[in-house]
Amino acid sequence: QVQLVASGGGSVQSGGSLRLSCAASGFTLDYYAIGWFRRAPGKEREGVSCIVSNDGSTLSADSVQGRFTTSRDNHENAVYLQMNSLKPEDTASYYCNALWGASTYWGQGTQVTVSS
Repeated sequence: QVQLVASGGGSVQSGGSLRLSCAASGFTLDYYAIGWFRRAPGKEREGVSCIVSNDGSTLSADSVQGRFTTSRDNHENAVYLQMNSLKPEDTASYYCNALWGASTYWGQGTQVTVSS
């Protein structure tokens, strides 16, 4: 079965850290660009960070620059989002997306709640 599973969310206090995982089954992530998105209640979905497939380059939104880091482990067939110095405004449901040409998969959301 082809699926993408996001995990690692939780509740932390402001300034804390979490590491989200996006694991693939049924296909390999090697050639896919992986993006992390989030949606907070009452807000539109926002792109957070992405990592490309060829050289591992990453891009991050200004709102998380310097705090969030995306990495991939092709051996584990997974991508990670390390989130440090979390702020209450980072509270959202986080999703991962795998994209390669016309092929795309979405993982289910994992909730991140940051309290002040």
